[in-house]
Amino acid sequence: MTESATNAAQLEALVDSRKATLYQRSALFSLIALIVLCLLWETVLAPLRPGGSWLALKALPLLLPLSGIYKRNIYTMQWSSMVILLYFTEGVVRGSSDLLPLSRQLAWGEAGLVTLYFLASILYVRPYKKAAKALAKQALLKARQTPEATPQPQADTPT
Repeated sequence: MTESATNAAQLEALVDSRKATLYQRSALFSLIALIVLCLLWETVLAPLRPGGSWLALKALPLLLPLSGIYKRNIYTMQWSSMVILLYFTEGVVRGSSDLLPLSRQLAWGEAGLVTLYFLASILYVRPYKKAAKALAKQALLKARQTPEATPQPQADTPT
């Protein structure tokens, strides 16, 4: 078993798998729901222009983290939780400024789904970060306890 696989197995052992599964599924559900909402909002329900608008393309970047979230990739959870905040901003701005009541409701729904995704992804990553920090601390303590194999300086001998 490689060192990275061993570290991953140690991390998994330190994390509550039931909670992790709940948070991962919540993040996945909210991301899929957000993609569907964005597409329906801008094409059918309340598009900016009759017949749909190009703003429906805003759903495309949401497809990028989908595979990583499904596979429980911690790195994907981290970066996507930051990118998703752009959608939160759009939801809040359009929720407070759009003229159509349906569009305002959809915008607040977008902000709600983004909040669910953000919380689920942060709660998913948090125990892994704590476990990694604990493992790193153990490794440092272990490294300090083992005698180093550094050569001792030799005394100068007169010739």
